[in-house]
Amino acid sequence: MVAFAGLAPVLGGRPRAATAAAAAASKGSAGAWGVTARPASAGRATAIPTRRSAAAHWTAVATPPAPSSTSTGNGVGVAAAAAAAAQASTLEDDAWLRTGSRQSKIVCTIGPKTSDVESIAALAAAGMNVARLNMSHGTHEWHAGVIANVRTVNARGGVNIGLLLDTKGPEVRSGDLKAPIEVERGQAFTWTVRRDLTDLPPFTTDVSYDDFVKDVHVGDTLLVDGGMCSFLVTSVDGPDVLTECIDGGTLTSRRHLNVRGKSASLPAITDKDWEDIRFGMEQGVDFYALSFVKHENDVAELKAHMLDAGVQALVLSKIESADAVGRLPQILAASDGAMVARGDLGAEIPVEDVPLVQDEIVRLNRLLRKPTIVATHMLESMISYPTPTRAEVTDITEAVKQGADATMLSGETANGAYPLRALGVMNTVAEADAVRDAGDGRVDLAFAASTLATRLDATALVVFTRVGNYARLVSSTRPRCPIIALCPDAALMRRMSLLWGVSAFVIDFSDDPEVTISRAMDLLRRRGLAASKDTLVICSDMLVDGGGDADAVNTLQVRRMQ
Repeated sequence: MVAFAGLAPVLGGRPRAATAAAAAASKGSAGAWGVTARPASAGRATAIPTRRSAAAHWTAVATPPAPSSTSTGNGVGVAAAAAAAAQASTLEDDAWLRTGSRQSKIVCTIGPKTSDVESIAALAAAGMNVARLNMSHGTHEWHAGVIANVRTVNARGGVNIGLLLDTKGPEVRSGDLKAPIEVERGQAFTWTVRRDLTDLPPFTTDVSYDDFVKDVHVGDTLLVDGGMCSFLVTSVDGPDVLTECIDGGTLTSRRHLNVRGKSASLPAITDKDWEDIRFGMEQGVDFYALSFVKHENDVAELKAHMLDAGVQALVLSKIESADAVGRLPQILAASDGAMVARGDLGAEIPVEDVPLVQDEIVRLNRLLRKPTIVATHMLESMISYPTPTRAEVTDITEAVKQGADATMLSGETANGAYPLRALGVMNTVAEADAVRDAGDGRVDLAFAASTLATRLDATALVVFTRVGNYARLVSSTRPRCPIIALCPDAALMRRMSLLWGVSAFVIDFSDDPEVTISRAMDLLRRRGLAASKDTLVICSDMLVDGGGDADAVNTLQVRRMQ
């Protein structure tokens, strides 16, 4: 079997160059870690772990000086490998060279630095699974261009990047300033909702939310951008909120404002959000991240609207308000998944509670078999610096160990100085150990499939699913081998791009399960994901003979590739 990169959607069948020694080391069924060399580095070996055969060892593999007809033992000729390596670097080539042990997914925010086709292709090759569209910035025309570019990259083959539309939500922001304002501790500062002033007095700025003066009270702490600056409310005088600076800094235009321990009394879905959601429906995005959810009814409203429109995209609740924390079970039950938006969350609840809430969200969602994205400040320092802090590395590791399905990069890839390097760090760090749930009768078969695949050192755990539920169940058990989800349509395939460890592909289902399984094996063989005599664990809830629910067949099988 050719090398298998565990970064889910990027699973191509292009063989890599190998020496005769490496070819000998690669015989046998998949299951251990090997090393391959980057094709562009001719004559120089680079240690990059990839999924290889059980007999493989950590050995540097260099590009051979000339083609040879020697077989690798997996049915792949070195001549073919050399020919492929000689081609210009492609997205699929680069994707093959990523670290193969990562099962958690990575969401990248697309911004001005990364919006063109080649930048998106580079992010995909470096490990991006889902592209995030931040509707707080950019026009619909700009985002439509990004969506088109993502689909261009997908059409090249080798990747299936999902699209996530993140609504702006009812944000409260400061107004535009002619110049940044330096504020020191003890400085009096006024926040106003007056709209009749053309020139504001010194140390004064306007606020975008008219009811701001009703939501704040004397003694409240006002946080700018989650605490970059902070102010104590000393009085409320009509349209003006008078404050005293607690922690100084530089105040610039349109900064995000929070009141610690309180949520703004704004609807979760604003008029702008509805316009953006309709835009997403027209564009066919795969996920919606609903900002500042405070109640499960916010989610129900959006899902009902999508149902009426015939849209099957998934709704992820962003947990970032104090109100949402008090209703976690209800909100998560109503949602298709969640995003832990730790920036605003840390501004509205005590900062020491944020890790506890994050852990609880991941735990509850795993019980519900729904994905969780951990977001915000994961590699914040890499917006400006080429290396992360040790605390940031630990933060990513902890999120993955908790069982989060995905981690997210925001400004790091949207407008940071080192977008690819930041993604490379997250890709390298995010190596999750398998984490098992406690027993649950509803998913016994999924646990059995996971255990069987692990014990047999299976090449892959193959799941047939018509709506994605079975793939989510198997993903939640965290097996120690790749999960190949086979489904009947491309939209469902993209919606599974967020699930831990899942690589989704489209095949035609037959009423005869044996025909469908045969097609699946052909696909695995063509993609280079399995070879003759490799062990597969297959589970499905396929429908047979065109019947209804009574004909549902739940099966768990062990097969060897022919």
